[in-house]
Amino acid sequence: MRNIKDIPVTAPGSVVPLRSQADALAAELNSKGLIVLPQIISPDLLAGMQKSFAARLGMMRWNNFDGYRKTEPFRLMVEDVLMLDQGFLDLAIHPLVKQILNRVMGESYALTEAKGWKSKPTKRNFHGWHGDSWYDQAVATEIHREVKLAMYLTDVRSGAFNYVAGSHQRNHPYDLKRAEARELQPAEIIEVKGKAGTVFLFDSSGIHRQAHPVLEPREAIFYAYHDPRIPLREEDVTSYRYHPLLLNAAFLGNLDQEDHRILGFGNKVNFQPAYQRSDKPPLFYHGMSVLNDVRIRAGQSRERNVNRVKFLWRRLLRK
Repeated sequence: MRNIKDIPVTAPGSVVPLRSQADALAAELNSKGLIVLPQIISPDLLAGMQKSFAARLGMMRWNNFDGYRKTEPFRLMVEDVLMLDQGFLDLAIHPLVKQILNRVMGESYALTEAKGWKSKPTKRNFHGWHGDSWYDQAVATEIHREVKLAMYLTDVRSGAFNYVAGSHQRNHPYDLKRAEARELQPAEIIEVKGKAGTVFLFDSSGIHRQAHPVLEPREAIFYAYHDPRIPLREEDVTSYRYHPLLLNAAFLGNLDQEDHRILGFGNKVNFQPAYQRSDKPPLFYHGMSVLNDVRIRAGQSRERNVNRVKFLWRRLLRK
């Protein structure tokens, strides 16, 4: 197993021209399926991203409280991170990122998802070896390319991202069975440990996982870039996973036409009018809704009673 220290990357502060950097990194991405980028996020931007991400981890999303979403035991999901801080948007359309993607994917791709999560400490292997199955393989005539950008918001010393070098674009992506996972060769596995601010790109058709055990909480973000015209698998259509990006107007200054395309300005390909989830919320949800209604009514009644007492008290003072 190789660590990122064994993978040659351009050092921070390098004066290598952007075009030359992009050429070399794109070639490496095509060859290995994964590349680690030089330091492209400043400490100030990183601090803002960490702070805004941590704020969403303060509580679960509910009613008028913003927060995380939880659908499994060991991960707290933060959706639509481009809404949170300027740094998240700047990272998505960073010049080096765009130049690498243009070389690898042409100019038909867009950013289709931007989210992150906090992995909780555990010894369980809850996120096993897989390739990301996002397109409809029943109608696909090729292995469609998707590149994901990942960035650590915390130092990662355990539970790191693992990738099997050269495993991309070989098969339609799927979840590996245990017997297949046991046959993977340690020498082919790249382990991406690193400090907060580490950024890497990978072809999501390649075999990858989050390693275990996770000894300390890990916070990371993942952006998905692919051609939005490619038919999606049914479960992602049903869940509206790749909905048009949610953006914060405060962060959208100084964008060019390429940025507009990547962020999906005016692109309604995957927009579903009047979308509603097909599954129904659990009984617990209805119980909490009733309790919240009782709380609201009790608060209004208390406010009316307080105002009535204040009115009577003022009348007594005037006499």
